[in-house]
Amino acid sequence: MGETSAGQVTVTLQRGELTVLIKNVPAQICENCGEYYLSDEITDQVLKQAEASAVKNAEVEILRFAA
Repeated sequence: MGETSAGQVTVTLQRGELTVLIKNVPAQICENCGEYYLSDEITDQVLKQAEASAVKNAEVEILRFAA
């Protein structure tokens, strides 16, 4: 693994027929391969936003990250 630096990424989550894209998610991004890592707190927030989309019976939803 290379060095990581703070940045923002787009996270794509899929469950069944639901696809959720969440933009501008704070992450640590590997400078070598571009893989990103989310903190536990950010992961919890991303999953809450995705669950809200699932509750609305959305099929595809594009959101901005809400802290």
